[in-house]
Amino acid sequence: MSVQEEIIQQTDKHSAHNYHPLPLVLSKGEGIWVWDADGNKYIDCLSAYSAVNQGHCHPKIIGALNEQANRMTLTSRAFHNDRMGAFLRKLCEVTQMEVALPMNTGAEAVETAIKAVRKWGYEVKGVPENQAEIIVFRDNFHGRTMSTVSMSSEAAYRKNFGPFLPGFVLIEYNDLEAVKNAINDNTVAVIMEPIQGEAGIITPDEGYLTAVKSLCKASNVLFVLDEIQTGLGRTGKMFTYEHEKDAKPDMLIVGKALSGGVYPVSAIVSSKEIMSVFTPGIHGSTYGGNPLGAAVGLAALEVIEDEKLVERSALLGDYFIKKLNAIKTNKIAEIRGKGLFIGIELHKSVGLARPYCEALMEKGMLCKETHDYVIRLAPPLTVEKENIDWMVEQIEEVLKD
Repeated sequence: MSVQEEIIQQTDKHSAHNYHPLPLVLSKGEGIWVWDADGNKYIDCLSAYSAVNQGHCHPKIIGALNEQANRMTLTSRAFHNDRMGAFLRKLCEVTQMEVALPMNTGAEAVETAIKAVRKWGYEVKGVPENQAEIIVFRDNFHGRTMSTVSMSSEAAYRKNFGPFLPGFVLIEYNDLEAVKNAINDNTVAVIMEPIQGEAGIITPDEGYLTAVKSLCKASNVLFVLDEIQTGLGRTGKMFTYEHEKDAKPDMLIVGKALSGGVYPVSAIVSSKEIMSVFTPGIHGSTYGGNPLGAAVGLAALEVIEDEKLVERSALLGDYFIKKLNAIKTNKIAEIRGKGLFIGIELHKSVGLARPYCEALMEKGMLCKETHDYVIRLAPPLTVEKENIDWMVEQIEEVLKD
């Protein structure tokens, strides 16, 4: 039995089986590369679901982690710490927002956004108590908590977890008329992903975000974008909504690459007016805004800017998509995405995407299927052209085989 087989056997014995990972054990990462426990090397084309935009174990981020870990790791919000202010100032600068509320995981940030827009609805808009409605979209993915599962249309995420949180109105994605029809006097917010990642890299029509923002503004409804997976350079802009004119949200939810994959850091960012609904004692997190996370988050944001990762994502993403479109095969139904956030949808007659991901793993390229028939491609933004050329060769070979 190999080292990897032993570890997988041990994990299967002692872990709840809530994931179905590819059959390999990763033990080291550097830049775009990862190594398994047997020493085999792979290109990471998943980036921990876009958490590792800056590459694995980026030296500047690791340096910030180590330096801060030797000074102070946690104060709780019962006291100020000397790192959170500088981090939040940078985050507000990058997002072009006024105020941030730091949390840890992406799902926590979504939960915080839900609380914020509901409280705003009651205290500012004047919605009757317990009548607030939030518009969400079919095939969304905002996390795995009870609130975020209550927002979901995915039967597998919901089965036997009820009763669910009320107050969510589920409509079709990329359907402007559906948004228009769903808004009423009790609507406090529209919460959506600008590109649906888990649904298979579903990209809405050009101008859709701007139009939804316009509808929200006309009806005094908050426009909230979940850019946990799509933000911080992944789609060729700092944030995906910047691909359109006048689509800036009232509130932005960020996470994942906010720490470069080094430590859980997330936040919601918005205006002073909206964030003023939070007063001392009504919401918090022991670890939210901790000095270790703040130091890591600041370094992660600086790396994105210093290394021009947004610009790299735009250029290399266009290159990657063009190369993929040049593959001659009848197995591909569609290639879609923006920047280095790309999905290859296979024709259903071809079969599920997972065997193709397993075959790519054998060739030294790690990616993961999503929504059954889509191969998701999202390498670190530090990837080079020659790496993309090699990846396209492997994909072409696997599709032919």
